[in-house]
Amino acid sequence: MSALRLLALLKPYKGRAVAAASCLLATTGLSLAVPWFIQQAIDVGLTGDRREFLVVAGLSVAALGAVKASISFGHRYLSQWLAQRLAYDVRNALYDHIQRLSFTYHDHAQIGQLMTRCTTDVNAVLRFASVGLLDVLYILVLTAGALAVMLTAHWKLALIALIPVPFIAGTSLNMGRTLRPMFKRMREQFGLVTTVLQENLTGVQVVRAFAREPHEIAKFETAATDLLKRRLRIVRIFAFNMPLTWALILFSTALILWFGGWWVQAGELTVGTLVAFNSYAMLLSQPVRRLGFLANMTAEAIASGERIFDILDTKMSIEDRPGAVALPRLEGVVRFKDVSFRYDRGDGWVLRHVDLQARPGQVVALLGATGSGKSTVVNLIPRFYDVTEGRVMVDGYDVCDVTLESLRRQIGIVLQESLLFSATIRQNIAYGRTDATEEEIEAAARAARAHDFIMEFPDGYDTLVGERGVTLSGGQRQRVSIARALLMDPRILILDDSTSSVDTETEYLIQQALQALMKGRTTFVIAQRLQTVLNADQIVVLDGGRIAERGTHEELLALGGLYREIYDLQLKDQERLRRELLALGGVEEKEAEKVRWGKSAFAGAGPAGDADGPM
Repeated sequence: MSALRLLALLKPYKGRAVAAASCLLATTGLSLAVPWFIQQAIDVGLTGDRREFLVVAGLSVAALGAVKASISFGHRYLSQWLAQRLAYDVRNALYDHIQRLSFTYHDHAQIGQLMTRCTTDVNAVLRFASVGLLDVLYILVLTAGALAVMLTAHWKLALIALIPVPFIAGTSLNMGRTLRPMFKRMREQFGLVTTVLQENLTGVQVVRAFAREPHEIAKFETAATDLLKRRLRIVRIFAFNMPLTWALILFSTALILWFGGWWVQAGELTVGTLVAFNSYAMLLSQPVRRLGFLANMTAEAIASGERIFDILDTKMSIEDRPGAVALPRLEGVVRFKDVSFRYDRGDGWVLRHVDLQARPGQVVALLGATGSGKSTVVNLIPRFYDVTEGRVMVDGYDVCDVTLESLRRQIGIVLQESLLFSATIRQNIAYGRTDATEEEIEAAARAARAHDFIMEFPDGYDTLVGERGVTLSGGQRQRVSIARALLMDPRILILDDSTSSVDTETEYLIQQALQALMKGRTTFVIAQRLQTVLNADQIVVLDGGRIAERGTHEELLALGGLYREIYDLQLKDQERLRRELLALGGVEEKEAEKVRWGKSAFAGAGPAGDADGPM
């Protein structure tokens, strides 16, 4: 079934496919004509003592060879063009579909497996389309043509010569059936090897920090050994069947020479016909001999096709609904109406009965222990996931009833783990707005406190940041990510623990900048440290997926509940020291404020540092 679906992808190029098939048919016809000329040269030129006919036959064969070479060029070029185009379309379709699959799918998918399907599996399809597909047609036409000529020339000898053919065909078909599941398992194991490699290269610092190189080497060797064993099983089957096929072909030749020789002596068959007959048998042996190779290639392509269509057939759970409308410019009113959520039907509830409203210009802080549902709340706003129960509204629109592009274009997100692409700093900042001017890019960088360190690089905004931004420190990457979000001028701003990877002085400066930038926007802030949310208009404390407390900093302190416990653990001593410093006099509020950020009140306000952890 997957093979037919792959062939259906060639429909837009049926003109070239027909041209390639026509060239193949012409080439096959010319191949069948050569033994006939040899037969005539022997029977007429040699046996009939007409030497001039040998010249005619020789020139005819040479002319056929030249024409066949020209037509073969067209056949090979067109078949390769079709194969490359098929691989191009399949690879792009895979990439496009993977990009649109929901976060739920990516939460469970292995990166190595996805990479293998986009590369190795597509290459297997490419090999089949470029070689195997037309070879199958070549085998069918050549076999039919050779059989027709042989049966016409001497039907009894033809039937004798064909005795081994059913055994050859059966051996090849059985090999294909055996190899198909084996190739699928081998592809899956190759994906596992790729996953181990990808994880190891991504986490190389962690591996070396914990001196786990021997463990990772052993893990990769185990996966690679299993792959080797699976491959060798395939090679063993292939190595056994190919010599068997050759032996059967030679047995057919022996039958032709034995019985044909008797009929030549009996005057029932000419020498030229016997030679031509053997040429047709050898010509027939070429496609039969390739049956094993084609069975191997076809089994591999079908197994790869099944893995490819496993992805393409995965339904996109997050997509525009029929009749979805484009959002106008938002004001930024966000409301959760009795929202409950779980990832899969059999999983436990992540959120339960969440009611929440945020208005333009407000800052809503989400606090809670790990796994309390903070990130899930904000992920529901841009529809990274869909609610299980209830509704999420923006300006009165249900987010499920509007187009994804118009919704996400108006939401700026700075994730906990800042990801930069292997491009320049300018391109990373303008990722969401490729039409942004130089002035707008620089203004966003200044607001995010990134401009100064960017200008310290020799190439400034044209500095290449490397894969995943590895040439920048954690604090620098985070500020570039914030600049990227700010450049979009979003109506809704989501900061998912966005200052967790910067040093305390940088965090302080970023927070000061964000205070002004949050004006007029609806901002959701997720943070583990209270000092990042003290001035929020609404602090929501989540516990076990439910809203345990909500209110301002002062209101929640007065409640004496979970928020008060967090406050006593994190900020009580710092707040007391801050009040004592102010009571002493001669200490400005700005200096005392730094106590909240873990800074000495008497330290100078120097430039922002770029350390990756707290000072």
